[in-house]
Amino acid sequence: MTVRLLDFYADWCGPCKTQDPILDDLEADYEEVSFEKVDVDEKQDVANEYQVRSLPTLIVENDDGIVDRFVGVTQREDLEDALKQAGA
Repeated sequence: MTVRLLDFYADWCGPCKTQDPILDDLEADYEEVSFEKVDVDEKQDVANEYQVRSLPTLIVENDDGIVDRFVGVTQREDLEDALKQAGA
């Protein structure tokens, strides 16, 4: 099963910069998960598709669809729980 973590961010977003080291650390431990950064200024259509209204927004999804959604800076433990629930 494919598991993805979508990180919706913008370069001007302060909380997004706080989220980055948490995601970098997580990505190193979950090689089977596809971590994808989506710059909402460049890919507004994708942000609209996922109904992103605040930054950062993190979405964990698998082949069945969205498993969990987080708005605001999210701690590693919460993201790990969602990744495991998604099948990672």
